[in-house]
Amino acid sequence: MKHLLLGFAALALSGCFSEENRIYTVDELMADEALLAKITSECRNNPGALRQTPNCQNAGAADWKLRLERMNRALGG
Repeated sequence: MKHLLLGFAALALSGCFSEENRIYTVDELMADEALLAKITSECRNNPGALRQTPNCQNAGAADWKLRLERMNRALGG
């Protein structure tokens, strides 16, 4: 009976962690530009609450890296 209750508790808690709570790495965001645009837009729409979150910080770093890569390619590098 105890194991059954623990199983139900684990199942119930697993629903608490959705994809929205996931923290994306800079590399993941650089690889998926649609996701990067979505997160960047959310961060810009609510900077007071989201600016210091890991996803917003990683999105800013990914955006910066992608811009540098594009500039480097444009300059023939």
